[in-house]
Amino acid sequence: MADTETKPTATTPENVENIAATLTMPTESAAEKPATEEDPAKTAEGAAEKTPAKADEEEGPAKVETATAAAVTSVPSKTEAEKEAEAAQAEDAAASAGTPETERPSLDIQELHLAAKVHGHPEIWGVVLQDPAHHVPSQIVFQKYLNANDGVLAKAKEQLTKTLEWRAQTKPLDLTKQAWSQAKFDKLGYVTTYCRDENDASSSQQGDGAEGKEVFTWNVYGNVQDMNATFGERDEFIQWRIALMELAMQELDISSATQPITASWDPYKIYQVHDYKSVSFLRQNPKVKAAVRETVTIFGQNYPELLKQKFFVNVPAIMGWFYAAVKVFIAKRTAEKFHPMGNGANMAGEFASPSQTKVLRLSVKLPREYGGQGEGLDVQGKQTLLE
Repeated sequence: MADTETKPTATTPENVENIAATLTMPTESAAEKPATEEDPAKTAEGAAEKTPAKADEEEGPAKVETATAAAVTSVPSKTEAEKEAEAAQAEDAAASAGTPETERPSLDIQELHLAAKVHGHPEIWGVVLQDPAHHVPSQIVFQKYLNANDGVLAKAKEQLTKTLEWRAQTKPLDLTKQAWSQAKFDKLGYVTTYCRDENDASSSQQGDGAEGKEVFTWNVYGNVQDMNATFGERDEFIQWRIALMELAMQELDISSATQPITASWDPYKIYQVHDYKSVSFLRQNPKVKAAVRETVTIFGQNYPELLKQKFFVNVPAIMGWFYAAVKVFIAKRTAEKFHPMGNGANMAGEFASPSQTKVLRLSVKLPREYGGQGEGLDVQGKQTLLE
């Protein structure tokens, strides 16, 4: 594979950061939290994982008033009386629809719905946004933005509005219908879905849809034939990476959800696997680094709260020091979801226990090269359209 640098990179803070970008490659790992999460003060404050307060504990007039005033959108401000009247109407509508008390959307969810209506773009992740009082998929989307921002309405509204603007401009759903260069992207990215069998009675969770399946994205960087060709046209690579992510979102199928998520329960997340077999960590291609950094930023902003666990496989043993170093540059909550391993065949062992997955015998269903007994990714995986 062509690289522009031929000498090993010295171990300096700057180079550690550069390698950190390579390890996170174009991915949804940054989607776990928005860019504002990496503020040093907030990271220090979050030494222990914070559990956001329940919605009914966050709806005090002072909180709503403060969050609304800080919002960056142009949503018209309301009096407290108007807010109380709107909340009452939402509760009446939910009651008439037979919605259980615990499933009614919070005032913050309703505020995010109003912000989306003001913006005008109708869709996020394949979900056509509707009144969350009657539409569970929309409620899930809005709740994810709240979860990503620790329940802070103003920040959630800002991130949501930016996502709507980005999707209106980028049209990611259209990218899934576009054919991409086979020479550049063949066998580079896959999506696989593993569903719970009818006899999986011992699975940790039961149910249909996301509650009974696991979705994986796979980035097999050792299959890149030419780094300069694949990463050279940065916009093209980023758009292809977005298309792959949207394929995974189609498999996740939030639009068919029937059960709202909460701050602590959310089955609508994706496993990621980054395979670095045959990839050199000592030579850094500047085109790769530039594409990676921009992609991480885009995904962090527009795909929040979608990472379940992330596996770095076939990482050279000499890079063992790196995992400790990279944690300096990422949030503790995200770092806990990272699983580096030198041998990809060991990955299946991470799913050996029913308590670790919603799909019984998932470890057996994985491809053989990752410790399972299933067919290879080229058989069981789905790629973007290629030409």
